[in-house]
Amino acid sequence: MAGDPIRISIEHISREQQEEIIIRCHEADEEIYEIVNKLKTETLIILGIQEERVSRIKLSDVYYFEAVDGKVYVYSENQVHEVKQKLYELEELCRDRGCFRASKSTILNIAKIESVRPSLSGRFTALLDNGERVVISRQYVPVLKKRLGL
Repeated sequence: MAGDPIRISIEHISREQQEEIIIRCHEADEEIYEIVNKLKTETLIILGIQEERVSRIKLSDVYYFEAVDGKVYVYSENQVHEVKQKLYELEELCRDRGCFRASKSTILNIAKIESVRPSLSGRFTALLDNGERVVISRQYVPVLKKRLGL
């Protein structure tokens, strides 16, 4: 009934069965989509290499990916790891998980943007939660505006 608290159920299954999350709702509103996006983001793991050690990095901890001199790096709050995927592969992998192409060499996690402001020549500058600034190229500004609902 309307106004009743949401019922949450957890069903334990055998290891042979595939895990699944089902959301039953009267209408899939923005809040439902935010929950789905958070679930997708939390479960995606990127393997990063730093000083010959391989680390598991949750997409929710990623601020951005950047291609530099033929290599791709993942930036978290205060660490940088190299990744083996190409930027276009990461773009495809992260497309429905709150990330978008911000420039020819950068994919940005929208959840890590603190603020955005117009810059020179139609570009925007995003201030990230960790204090870094990332330039969003003119051709990708409409994508950002659409993602932010502007």
